[in-house]
Amino acid sequence: MSSHSKKVLIFSAPSGAGKSTVVQHLMHMFPYLGFSVSATSRLPRGDEQNGVEYYFLTPDEFRERIKKGDFVEYEEVYKDFFYGTLHSEVDRIYSEGKIAVFDIDVKGGINLKRLYGGNALSVFIMPPAVDILRERLLARGTETPESIERRVAKAATEISFSDKFDKILINDNLESCLKEAEGVVRDFYNR
Repeated sequence: MSSHSKKVLIFSAPSGAGKSTVVQHLMHMFPYLGFSVSATSRLPRGDEQNGVEYYFLTPDEFRERIKKGDFVEYEEVYKDFFYGTLHSEVDRIYSEGKIAVFDIDVKGGINLKRLYGGNALSVFIMPPAVDILRERLLARGTETPESIERRVAKAATEISFSDKFDKILINDNLESCLKEAEGVVRDFYNR
């Protein structure tokens, strides 16, 4: 195992803050990062594939695996709607000598930081303003107005937890946000 063994990088953000874009960019940039694929009990969307974007489990399979202790952390977001991190996924990344990267919601990010402590660097990606978030979600055109308002309200709540993270990156300009994120990863790798 190399010196950066057992390190974890956690990225959390309100929906629409551009977290996945940042994480995908970093995954392409740095070969020593390993992406931790989460498990979910929701159905695949679009062309999502099992084991690529998520491991898709039924709610019953999810409960079964919770009982077996297969999860590092999990949450039931609402009834029968689970998300979680599998031990097997983190072990796979460690065995490749890589840093495990989590693209995870705010609550999950805080839980993982608590679990991994000093081995983890948690990064909160901040949307420039809640209004801009609303515009981005509207521009996507995939949401109903109710669903957008629900997400915006949730984002405002999530932003109030940003001080629980080691680093905050403000994504008002994608280029500079990506550059800053690269710096954060390099520092953490060399630490």
